[in-house]
Amino acid sequence: MKKILYIVSTALLLSGCNFLDFDETSSLYDREDMYTTYSNIQRMLTNIYGYMPSKDIADVSSALRDCGSDDAEYADPDASVQRFNNGNWSAIQTVDDKWSFYDAIRSANEFLESIKTVDISMYRYDAKYAQWQEHLALYPYEARTLRAYYLFELARRYGDIAMPVDVMLSVEEANTIGKTSFDDVIEYIKEECDTCAKYLPDTYIGMLDDEYGRVTRGFAMALKTKALLYAASPLFNQSGDAEKWRKAALAAKDVMELKSANGLPVYALDPAEKANNITPSQEVILQIMRSESNSFERNNFPVRFTMGRRTSMAGTFPTQELVDAFQTLAGYDVTLDATGWHSADPAFDATKPYDGRDPRFARAVLADGMAFKGSTIDVSVGGADYSATRQGLCSPTGYYLRRYIIESCDFTPEAEISGKHSWIVSRYAEILLSYAEAVNEVLGPDGTDADFPVSAREALNEVRANAGMPNVTVSGKEDFRKAVQREWRVEFAFEDHRFWDVRRWKIGAETQTSVSGVEIVNAGGTKSYSRKVVENRTWNDRMYLYPIPQSELFCNPNLGPQNQGW
Repeated sequence: MKKILYIVSTALLLSGCNFLDFDETSSLYDREDMYTTYSNIQRMLTNIYGYMPSKDIADVSSALRDCGSDDAEYADPDASVQRFNNGNWSAIQTVDDKWSFYDAIRSANEFLESIKTVDISMYRYDAKYAQWQEHLALYPYEARTLRAYYLFELARRYGDIAMPVDVMLSVEEANTIGKTSFDDVIEYIKEECDTCAKYLPDTYIGMLDDEYGRVTRGFAMALKTKALLYAASPLFNQSGDAEKWRKAALAAKDVMELKSANGLPVYALDPAEKANNITPSQEVILQIMRSESNSFERNNFPVRFTMGRRTSMAGTFPTQELVDAFQTLAGYDVTLDATGWHSADPAFDATKPYDGRDPRFARAVLADGMAFKGSTIDVSVGGADYSATRQGLCSPTGYYLRRYIIESCDFTPEAEISGKHSWIVSRYAEILLSYAEAVNEVLGPDGTDADFPVSAREALNEVRANAGMPNVTVSGKEDFRKAVQREWRVEFAFEDHRFWDVRRWKIGAETQTSVSGVEIVNAGGTKSYSRKVVENRTWNDRMYLYPIPQSELFCNPNLGPQNQGW
């Protein structure tokens, strides 16, 4: 079966213009065979899940997408992710081209068509038959929610997109489809999520296989919230329509009020780290589970801990811009310039600038002086983890990645240790910040009404309290908006938000022109700190959306016009 799925997926991925084609010729089974047993049907659904992206995206040199934002730099200056930063990408030379999500949509459509006639009654005497039937009744709603998710991933990249849903198409038919407007795509996603949420369970624990990592009612509702939040954001809401913000806030409120059969909230904030936590957390709405590996650590450990296994430039390295976003524990800002550190916090110690910071800092960033694998990180000039140039194997910014790193991984020859990664797709803190952002645009920081009895400030401060941070006290819609944007940045550092948030907020011209790092000089045990420019970057407003691949426009001229500026 693994072989069959590999063949089908590969045929689709390599099919070029035929992204909706289905080729059975290389398989030992035809379509009907694949829907005659419960296990095969389950595998066909799992194949649709298989298109979900992880954070370690191979098509941009295994760099996190954050390296295309002001949160991170990638070590290799020639890596494809750098095209986001130097402007050297186009409709011909694409980056992070996820046109293959149409393969996922095609797989979902095929599944939804085929499962209509499924009959496994020949197995009715099997002890698990009733449970199989229970699961099969859910499968169409899982497939539809996944299809909606892939449509959202396409829409936030390309804006107006072709939307081949609800019908099986030939190659010729597929290559005549025109674009559907972004707003209509979002409306379709909303309707699909509303429908599927009525049937999907809150959890699969206690069901047939106690499976974890499948789409639930909560995920369908969270996806609706995210889609509506993007539709309300400046990139897609140029008129500033307040009704779009209200719809996003209402969708978030529905998740906040979601109760299980026993009347308890389905989701709640969790103060523990959620990344790579294979124990179910009440905060996690959906995460992607991966098998054991250590390639992520090989690319992102400080190089001296890789035992020579990393021989090429790799690694996602946090920037000073991101570090500056983390306040002190008392809620004061901290900044670094050419003369050193500055903060109005009377407890801040400029000789120990990484102490007493927002606890989320140490979960996202590995900085000088922090403990790691029984040693102390030293990025001072000449230190064990320092690199004089970006061409080296060490950090060009003076910081290393901590989020998603499994510290127990080891590269000792003949004694390597791997770990299981779980990539967060959605969690409850995102719902609260979506609510805070949207309600602020409708009612301001402290406004409430019959629809929104919880203020934007209360929702934001709930997230901060969970992190051990004090309340935000700024007043005014604009200042509060900036506070929410900072919270998105620090709460979800390296969870694939910043790249997209820069775009949906239309702040690229302010944030994407350069990134900085820290230079540390250790003179007789006394360290001095200064800011250094790591990279000057190129920004053009056309980069708010991806270009439609020219190869697809050649196949289907109805996908035109090309996105503005490309």
